[in-house]
This record gives sequence, C-alpha cells and structure tokens, in this order.
Amino acid sequence: MHPADDTCREWSLPDEAATLALGATLAQGLPRRAVVYLEGDLGAGKTTLVRGLLRKVGFGGTAKSPTYTLVEPYVVSGLNLYHFDFYRFNTPEEFLDAGLDEYFAEDAVCLVEWPDRAVPYLPAADLRIGLVLDGPGRRARIESGSEWGRQWLSALPAINSTGRP
Repeated sequence: MHPADDTCREWSLPDEAATLALGATLAQGLPRRAVVYLEGDLGAGKTTLVRGLLRKVGFGGTAKSPTYTLVEPYVVSGLNLYHFDFYRFNTPEEFLDAGLDEYFAEDAVCLVEWPDRAVPYLPAADLRIGLVLDGPGRRARIESGSEWGRQWLSALPAINSTGRP
C-alpha cells in the first residue's frame, strides 16, 4: 500500500478474499447517499468488491452482476443500495432513456460499473475505485471526488499486505 492521503489510497489484493475484504472495509462508515464509480476491465473484480460490501451491511442473498438488468436493487438495514452496470450502453442517452437518473435523486448508495458510458448524465462520484489485474491478484486505487468522499476515504482503516484489514 502506498502512503495514505485524504484524496487517494491504493491496495494490493492478492486474491478474491482480499477483494471481498476491501468491499467490507468500504461498508464501514457507509453513508445513506453516495455515488461510487467502479472502473476496470472485464474480470477486474468490480462485482466481487460490491459483494463484499453487501455482505458486510447484512445482505445474505446472492449479489448478481447487473450486466443484463442494468441495475440490481438492494434494501439492507434501512439502506437503499443500487448496483449499476452500463457496459452494454451504446450511447450515454440510454441512461436517460432507461429512467436511471431517478435512482440518483433519492437517498441511496449508487455503485456504478462502467460509469464512462453514461457521462455526461451521471452524477459526479464521491469515490472512484479503479481495479486492475496484477498477476494472479488485483490492485485497487480509490480516489475521492467530493468532500464527503475525502472524509469517507480518510476514515477507512488500513489493510495489511495480505489485502485484509
């Protein structure tokens, strides 16, 4: 892990368990309203990270990738969480055509895979999480995009070299 600052932190994630652990760590201090961009190639671990977060907040079901449904809603512990995947968008206007902007108008945590495919209509991110393949594991880089995101990021506990808190 690189030295932490208020706007950016990086983690080495040697395996799937470490990616799940990072998701669980993000659940600590989870706000009632936030926009989180999840960026990375296919297979980089975006949905796995979301699964870790959902498990930590108490979701006991199977968290599915929203690749075909565009959005998977979860109501857990009084929180509204929406997991989006815009990979299949051909134009950004599909975001508006599908009425997805309404999800971002309520108190909800919106976790967005492939956010670049909905720009300029997608609200700005509080956190941007980039995942890249790194040998058999992954590397994660989290950047704050708002004052709230900066506070959330700076409050996250450190994760040790095994990728676990």
